[in-house]
Amino acid sequence: MNVIEVSNLSFGYSKSPVLDDLSFEVESGSFLAIAGPNGAGKSTLLNLLCAVLKSKSGTIRIDGSPIKSYGPKTLAKKVAVVRQEFVPVFGFSVFDTVMMARTTYFGQMGFESRADRKIVNEALEATDTAQFSSRLLGNLSGGERQRVFIARALAQNTAILLLDEPTSFLDLKHQVGIYDLLKAAQLEKGKTIVAVTHDVNLAAQYADVVLLLEVRSNYHHGEAKEVFSTKHIEKVFGVRTFTGRVGREKFFLPLGRLAKDGQITPPNPSSEQPK
Repeated sequence: MNVIEVSNLSFGYSKSPVLDDLSFEVESGSFLAIAGPNGAGKSTLLNLLCAVLKSKSGTIRIDGSPIKSYGPKTLAKKVAVVRQEFVPVFGFSVFDTVMMARTTYFGQMGFESRADRKIVNEALEATDTAQFSSRLLGNLSGGERQRVFIARALAQNTAILLLDEPTSFLDLKHQVGIYDLLKAAQLEKGKTIVAVTHDVNLAAQYADVVLLLEVRSNYHHGEAKEVFSTKHIEKVFGVRTFTGRVGREKFFLPLGRLAKDGQITPPNPSSEQPK
């Protein structure tokens, strides 16, 4: 069953087209990575999928219904969004930050219930952030804050999680930690994950399906092992790469023109043998 259906979607800012005639589907319980160079429309597409932007033409269906048929509260029970990491301005605690995700479920009196607190505590435990639930969000590290934002998305209790560059500015440990969290949410809780990313190597490890966008509105959509090929990566990103394997996964190393080791020669893309 498809929980997201995008058909002939087009969008642009002023007279500059960003997305043109884009069509794809996202199956329930799958992990979709949206990758591509700067300016290809990745974040724009994410904003269209959560109704922050309205398309110029085409349709987006969430759970079988047009996205424009949902009001903000109804859509918030379907889709949770994690934006790029930022330093918060206001002095909210970690617990209060995650509890904000429950406001759409509050009763007529506008207060959280025992059930809301239970859900928040479970989200904090799942993301390993319970130990600093009383601390101010602004006093946490970047990796800790990202885990809090994912806890907030989990507490929103939606079937779909949309994430915009969830590992931006994070070190290697926190990058894989975030992706481990997302994969666990997919496998253990049945969540549908849609993550915008610049890191094709992490996406290759964790995503089931990839939407690879090009600046010129072309795109490739399919299984990660098929879309992430040397041919596609070099064409879309405009860079020479060295392609290698670790176990079943392919990894791509970009090769700069003035790199110290100028003797590295990328393999012939035609020689790649899928496994």
